Amino acid sequence: MKKIILAEDHKVIRDGLKMLLESTGEYQIIFTAGNGQEVLDALDQGCQADLIVSDIGMPVVDGITMVRIIKEKGFNVPVLFVSMFEDESHLYQAMSGGAVGFLTKSVNSNELFFALSKVFSGERYVCSCLSIKLVDKMIEKSLPVAIGIQGSEFSSREIEILELIGQGLTNSEIADKLFISRRTVEGHRQNLIDKTGAKNTAVLMRFAYTKGILS
Repeated sequence: MKKIILAEDHKVIRDGLKMLLESTGEYQIIFTAGNGQEVLDALDQGCQADLIVSDIGMPVVDGITMVRIIKEKGFNVPVLFVSMFEDESHLYQAMSGGAVGFLTKSVNSNELFFALSKVFSGERYVCSCLSIKLVDKMIEKSLPVAIGIQGSEFSSREIEILELIGQGLTNSEIADKLFISRRTVEGHRQNLIDKTGAKNTAVLMRFAYTKGILS
C-alpha cells in the first residue's frame, strides 16, 4: 500500500480526496496538511511517504515554494499537484520546481488514478486538458508569420496548385495534370511559401487549411 501525504487548505476537498484515494485499498493517507509548511514540518520530523498530493494555492507556504524547499532539503519524495489553476505559468513553475505531475481539479477520478499509476511507475504526468493546450500552442507557433494573409491574395493558379499539393501530388504529377512545366510548378510552390512565410510545404498546407483557403 502506497503512503501519501495530502496537502489541501480546503477541508471539504481534503476530506473528499482522502476518502476517494483510500477507497481503492491501494493508498493510505498517513498525514493531512492545510498548507505547505505543515508538510515540511512533517518531513523534518521523519514522516515517510511515497508521494505528496498537494494543492498549489495554500496559505503560509504555497505548493510551489514547498516543492522547491523539499528538493533543496533533499527529501526523496515526489510531489503531484492537484490545483484549481489551469494556466501554463503555474504548470511551468510547478514542473521546473521539481513536481512530477500536474492535474487540474476538473479531472475525473479515472484520470487521477491514471496519473498516480504513472507517477508511481517513475514517469511524469500532465493532465490531458493542459497537454492539449500546450499542443495547440505549439501548432500556433509553427504557423507562418504572415498569418494575416487571406485566400484572396493567392492567384487562382496558386490555389489550384495548393489543392493538388493537398492531394499528395508531386511537382511532376501536378505539371502533367495542369499541362505546365515542372519548373513552373516549383516556382508557384516557392511563391506560396514566400507569401506565407512557411518554413516548408507541411506548414504551408497547415496554414491553408487553418485559414480556410482549402477545406
